[in-house]
Amino acid sequence: MAELDVDALLERYRKRAEAVKDRGLPPVAGDERQLFIQQAELDYLDYSLVGSADWTVEEGHLVLRIPLGTDGT
Repeated sequence: MAELDVDALLERYRKRAEAVKDRGLPPVAGDERQLFIQQAELDYLDYSLVGSADWTVEEGHLVLRIPLGTDGT
């Protein structure tokens, strides 16, 4: 198994978030267009949340702490 580089993992998530944010819309219309937009919004949220995490290893588990508020709580 390859060694886990958590900082590199989180950086990949940050890059994925930016890629989702910057990608254009394919030529779809109607309901499919709205579904594509909704999925892109969820993808961006997921990737940016993980990308913003602080991490530690506790008792053999990788623990990601994801800030949910603007005041750090």
